[in-house]
Amino acid sequence: MSKNAKHIILNLVTAVAVTLFFSCGDNSGAIQKFNQRNDGPSAEGEGVVLKYTDSGKVVATLRTPLIMEYGLADFPYEEFPDGVEVTFIDDDEKENYITSDYAIRYKRTNLIDLRQNVVLITSDSTRLDASQLFWDQKNKWVFTDKPYTLKFPDDSFNNGDLFDSSEDFKNFISLDNQSRMYVKESATATPNDSVQ
Repeated sequence: MSKNAKHIILNLVTAVAVTLFFSCGDNSGAIQKFNQRNDGPSAEGEGVVLKYTDSGKVVATLRTPLIMEYGLADFPYEEFPDGVEVTFIDDDEKENYITSDYAIRYKRTNLIDLRQNVVLITSDSTRLDASQLFWDQKNKWVFTDKPYTLKFPDDSFNNGDLFDSSEDFKNFISLDNQSRMYVKESATATPNDSVQ
């Protein structure tokens, strides 16, 4: 092999090595993600109890037989295929309960999608039954676009196809509903048929 050919090969190898050296950046995150499975859950747990806090105070406790975490997904979420039991504590330290046969919690938005036999019972015994319920933990709001039944402690009720409400049902909007509500008259009201 001629001296010129050796020189050309040496320069070519040097050029390739330099190109490879400068093209290698900090790709450790991409390499780590590549090495991990992303077609299934990144973690699973059985018999799990999760506590959610706000400013050091426990605001909710979630119990589930099985949690599957998809933390590597583009929109990370936790799946509860065997259902959940959630106890959340309101600002007055009163406990409210939600159960469902299936749930998903979207980690970035703190939105929980509860499905199948959803039951919510508030501290004053108001009961909501629905096939699906979304719970916005951050804004303390619940809503659904599915049929529901809402029963109040005084035997009032509201059945409809959609509602949007605060967790305590004090701000409540519903659509296509039937309801029966009881209104108490105040003791100081003047009867309409009295003679003055």
